[in-house]
Amino acid sequence: MAKSSPVAKILPRRMREPLTRSQMMGRIRSKNTKPEVLVRSALHGLGLRFRNHADDLPGKPDIANKTHKWAIFVHGCFWHSHAGCRLASSPKSNVGYWIEKLARNQARDTEKIAALESQGYRVLVVWECEVRDGDQLQRALEAFVAFKVGQRS
Repeated sequence: MAKSSPVAKILPRRMREPLTRSQMMGRIRSKNTKPEVLVRSALHGLGLRFRNHADDLPGKPDIANKTHKWAIFVHGCFWHSHAGCRLASSPKSNVGYWIEKLARNQARDTEKIAALESQGYRVLVVWECEVRDGDQLQRALEAFVAFKVGQRS
C-alpha cells in the first residue's frame, strides 16, 4: 500500500501568491548550498577527507581537516561582496542597511581567516562564481592541498 505524502503539493509559480520578502529570505540556506556540495564532491574525488562546518574552529569553516590543518570557506559572491563579480550586485532598496551588513560580513571574514592562520591553518576561500567552472575549481583545490597522485591528505 502506497503512503500519501504529508507535504502538500507546491503549485507552479504562476498559480501561487507572490512570496513575501521574509519568505524569500527564509529560503536562503547557510549550510549545504549547491556550491558547497560541489566543492565537497571535488575534494572527495581527490581522495580527501574532512569535516563539514567545524564549529570548534574560528568562523566555522565550511570544510576543514584538522589533522592536516587546512580549511575552506565557500563564499556566496553577493553575501561576501566578491569584488568585480557580476553575482555580487549592489542592493537597490534599503541601501544603508545592506552596505553596513555586507561590510560587517567582510570584516568578520578577515578576522576569522586571520584567527585560523594564527592557529597554523592554511585557508582557501572558494567563491560561488569559481565553482561554476569545474576544471578551474579542480585545479584550485589540487594546488591548495598540494595533491600528488597516490598521496592522500
